[in-house]
Amino acid sequence: MNPLLADQADRPPIRALVVDDEALGRRNLCLALAEQPGWCVVAEAPSMAAALEALRAQPEIEVVFLDIRMPHGSGLELARVLATQTAQPPWIVFVTAFDEHAIEAFDLHALDYILKPFSKRRLEKALNHVAQMVSLRQQSAFAAALHRYVQEQTPASQEHRPYWSSVSIRSVGRIDVVPLDEVLRIEAQGNYAALHLAAGREYLLRASMARLEQHLDPAAFLRVHRGTIVRRAQMQSLQSLPSGSHELRLREGTRVAVSERYVAAVKAALQAG
Repeated sequence: MNPLLADQADRPPIRALVVDDEALGRRNLCLALAEQPGWCVVAEAPSMAAALEALRAQPEIEVVFLDIRMPHGSGLELARVLATQTAQPPWIVFVTAFDEHAIEAFDLHALDYILKPFSKRRLEKALNHVAQMVSLRQQSAFAAALHRYVQEQTPASQEHRPYWSSVSIRSVGRIDVVPLDEVLRIEAQGNYAALHLAAGREYLLRASMARLEQHLDPAAFLRVHRGTIVRRAQMQSLQSLPSGSHELRLREGTRVAVSERYVAAVKAALQAG
């Protein structure tokens, strides 16, 4: 038997808190969780204040199912409190109506979410992932991912957005924190961005190149193609090809295409040296 599955089968049920200002929403999720083996809802809360009280009264709560939009203290505010005031916050599964921007943010930070109205399949997928994380004690990595997420969602941060120093990437049964100063180049791969590091290491981050570029320090990274961002320190030489296109050689040996719109910026970066 898979050791991870055996560990989950042997451990007590995962204790959960459901936070939603709508009674029907809480009831539907509680009923759905009651059908899932290994889970136990120990408290419900209709507001941020009630949720904080429940967490104080029952510190053994491991997972919070959190409605992202509530009228009196939003789920985001509660997440911010937990991210900034708790060294090891409970795992948070965001519950939200469909919002493309919100979902992209969750994916970008390796956070779990359930869409309203949720399907049994989507719920089970989120529960399985969280159960793995709880079993493997991944709270520290989750805390870092949650902190970056709430920082990004803060209005002041959006106006004066600090550049990221690392990214959180969901892998099987874990969250990897990848320092951006180790990334040599980034290439688009469908809905993902492939982060290439030294020694052939590669990570897939679920993010668009445009969204990722917003958070990269332009002093360290330069976009050279619709599907490619490179570390400036890796840029070695630019070559014009017989076809009229351009190719950039990187110090780590890779050659990447340069779009016409970025040729001038690449030349300026190479001259600045």
